[in-house]
Amino acid sequence: MSSKSFWKPPKAIRGGIPVCFPQFGNLGLLEQHGFARNRFWSLDEDASPLPQANNQSTVDLILKSTEEDIKAWPRGFELRLRISISPGKLTLIPRVRNVDNKAFSFMFALRNYLSVSDISEVRVEGLETLDYFDYLMNKERFTEQADAITFDGEIDRVYLSTPTKIAIIDHEKKRTFELRKDGMPDSVVWNPWDKKAKALPDMGVDGYKTMLCVDSAAIENPIVLKPFEEWRGRQELSTVSSSYCSGQLDPGRVLHGFH
Repeated sequence: MSSKSFWKPPKAIRGGIPVCFPQFGNLGLLEQHGFARNRFWSLDEDASPLPQANNQSTVDLILKSTEEDIKAWPRGFELRLRISISPGKLTLIPRVRNVDNKAFSFMFALRNYLSVSDISEVRVEGLETLDYFDYLMNKERFTEQADAITFDGEIDRVYLSTPTKIAIIDHEKKRTFELRKDGMPDSVVWNPWDKKAKALPDMGVDGYKTMLCVDSAAIENPIVLKPFEEWRGRQELSTVSSSYCSGQLDPGRVLHGFH
């Protein structure tokens, strides 16, 4: 969470896990990242068909289309989000239901603001050899050549057809974020670096050094729902202690679990 985040609408909160719906970034006619992240949600009294949450602290939230939303995006929808907390793990289950009489499509992303000790000491594994759109190069398509993603400058990329498991390794804290996802095939990696951070009034001059966004997303191929169909995604974010082997992390252990 940025120490300089604005806490009043219509400004978005700079931190946490903003829900980007029904648009990602400026890929459409709506406000940046869509309107869902700037709305007040309600408690969802009926989370069926999801099972009852056992042994977890859980809240079910719902966002329904308002008259204001329909003016900007004329589609009837219900956006639900189950948030579950258990020791060392945060699980989010987003669902979108079409309650309109015609089909519609949408983009979706969970923008995960991760707290890191020093961005220059962080590496992301699981995205190597994949194609990505580079938003710093007019969304041109490239293929990742590095064994792991490390950071020495601004980055803003959408990785395509990504695996269900990604590791964000913080060497200094000897801690690894493990990101597991389903139904969201793309992954966004973003850090504004120093020049861009200075231009963001809600970031703070050095805020970029201790944050990294690695998002679960559906961007390249928007999700299409027919009337009364429902889409469901899932994201699990957990932390594990990193283990060193000859001064290097063993990617196999990071990606396939610690025993």
